[in-house]
Amino acid sequence: MPSRHISPQSFDEILSELGDDPAIPDPHGIRKSSSPKAPPKVESPSQTLPLADLKKIGLFITLGIGLIGLGLTLFSAYNSMNSHHDLQLKSNQKEIIELRKELASLREQVLEIEDDLYESIDSLEVSIHLLKKNTPPTVAKPKPIAIPFETELRSWRYLGLSQINSSQRAFFHNGKGTVMLEKGSSALGDWKLHNIEKELATFSHSQGKSLTLKPSKTE
Repeated sequence: MPSRHISPQSFDEILSELGDDPAIPDPHGIRKSSSPKAPPKVESPSQTLPLADLKKIGLFITLGIGLIGLGLTLFSAYNSMNSHHDLQLKSNQKEIIELRKELASLREQVLEIEDDLYESIDSLEVSIHLLKKNTPPTVAKPKPIAIPFETELRSWRYLGLSQINSSQRAFFHNGKGTVMLEKGSSALGDWKLHNIEKELATFSHSQGKSLTLKPSKTE
């Protein structure tokens, strides 16, 4: 049987694969141990981290919690503001709608009043037109023409009468003195003593006008 040449390195690998067999010598100590190795010792964070680092971590945690709380507060305030703004907007819109309704109602009332006024004006114009149509035209009466000496004769005062036989005389006071006139004689201008009685004296004018004087008449 031919002999095989095994290198020392290959031999060590074979021993390592066979494990911890006491029947096979391991003069170089290269055999893999079958007993489990002890786990590496892990130090606790309190033993590995210094105190300053722990304070920094606590500060960062506190700051983070504060930022989260601030964010929640701002978010809540923002939502509250939006809610209040929405309520205010709805209230303003409601007021605007009510104002529009009131303005529409007032406009209708104004239009109704305007229509009533136009109807009243039309009725008044018709009434005035009918009144003018039915009213007879007024004819200005001519002023009476003043007869000369009429005013002066009216100022005389009748004093009484006297009668001698068939002759009758009347006595007057013209404001300056006593005047005696016979019946039918001229007094002033075209005025004549037309009639004499105890209680009155009548003058007549050629235009047909007459004037009566009584004893009670004063100057």
